[in-house]
Amino acid sequence: MIAFVSGPVAALGPATAVIEVGGIGMAVQCTPDTLTGLRIGKEARLATSLVVREDSLTLYGFADDDARQVFELLQTASGVGPRLAQAMLATHSPDALRIAVATGDEKALTAVSGIGKKGAQKLLLELKDRLGEPVGAHIGQQGIGAAVSSSWRDQLTAALIGLGYATREADEAVTAVAPQAEAAVADGGQAPVPQLLRAALQTLNRAR
Repeated sequence: MIAFVSGPVAALGPATAVIEVGGIGMAVQCTPDTLTGLRIGKEARLATSLVVREDSLTLYGFADDDARQVFELLQTASGVGPRLAQAMLATHSPDALRIAVATGDEKALTAVSGIGKKGAQKLLLELKDRLGEPVGAHIGQQGIGAAVSSSWRDQLTAALIGLGYATREADEAVTAVAPQAEAAVADGGQAPVPQLLRAALQTLNRAR
């Protein structure tokens, strides 16, 4: 397996980057987000996943190892091949996908081209225990005091925007769940971001 490629960027296309490795141009399929971080002539390092088929060898590239790992884990679900997995990562960041799966957010998955309502429901079931916890589950564990407890607003807003909601919708949902967060903090605890995210998504779904 080719774990990564490193070298100057020789060319960029709508979905492909060519990285010069030891005098050889390696064509790497990338998401738009990954491509925007590359510049022709500049050094680049992409984590890669090699997909082998009877009639082809295709190298998929990612900005970091986490995205590559999620790409490979997505393909463990039935019906998900490399192209659909890449489309999911082109639509959502790795952590946004973790949040969507953890909270059962069908809307986030149906936003991906090629995934319908039934497909989203199936993926949520199959991926539930495979992608790991969202980063938001660890918010509030790095320190103590009011500065930590107040960070839940920014984290929750960023998570909702990452799932495709408009800033206005995210702000309204955060305001709606604020009493739950404030109650938890008042009791001497920390704002439970994953639970708040689920509540915020329910509020948004009712509003639509």
